[in-house]
Amino acid sequence: MKAPYLLYYWPGIQGRGELVRLALEEANAPYRDVAREPGGQGMKEMLGIIGGSSKGLLPFAPPFLVAGKLTIAQTANILQWLAPRHGLVPDDEASRLAAHQLQLTVADFLVEAHDTHHPVGSGLYYEDQKPESKRRSAGFVKERIPKYLGYFENVLARGGGKYAVKKRFTYVDLSLFQIVAGLTYAFPKATARQKKKHPLLFALHDRVAERPRINAYLPSPRRLPFNEHGIFRRYPELDL
Repeated sequence: MKAPYLLYYWPGIQGRGELVRLALEEANAPYRDVAREPGGQGMKEMLGIIGGSSKGLLPFAPPFLVAGKLTIAQTANILQWLAPRHGLVPDDEASRLAAHQLQLTVADFLVEAHDTHHPVGSGLYYEDQKPESKRRSAGFVKERIPKYLGYFENVLARGGGKYAVKKRFTYVDLSLFQIVAGLTYAFPKATARQKKKHPLLFALHDRVAERPRINAYLPSPRRLPFNEHGIFRRYPELDL
């Protein structure tokens, strides 16, 4: 690809856009993180595309990726399109479907993680829904984290222990890395309790972090730090 991909996502957070960034970084694919570029023009451009200023299928919200004449929205959809073009998924149909299915499950998990601090509504501040957040987080920590991590651990075990799809590294492994990293930031105590129960998943996280391109990306300015504006937020009172 001669021209860089154009990635559009909110400039101050990792969020769902990070799953796309990880894939682009691992693939060593040229891309511009448009809304983060100096001057603010990229942010205006992103909002203009959402508002209908460009041709093609209208994205509902970021992240979306512009590749030539294509505008591709929804994280799992973007990754499903990118992966075969950059060797991040096997060629056979069954493997691609399996990867997409797992990625959609990752998307479900991210919604639940977000709702721990915004259970009532995204338009409200966390401070406006603290009692509800604490109640929601209690169930998330006790039931949902073990359920999701247990599922992904079982997927790894059934596949030989190293990778999620067909004993081969794929974009799903990058997303599982991000899940573990995000939980470790937002729920350090709860996540520490899960580590011994899900050794394959945590070992996968460590292996992904050691991959040369990801290892170079993580400390770079291209990787935004976790903060209290994204999906994974550290509120100690919710880490039960």
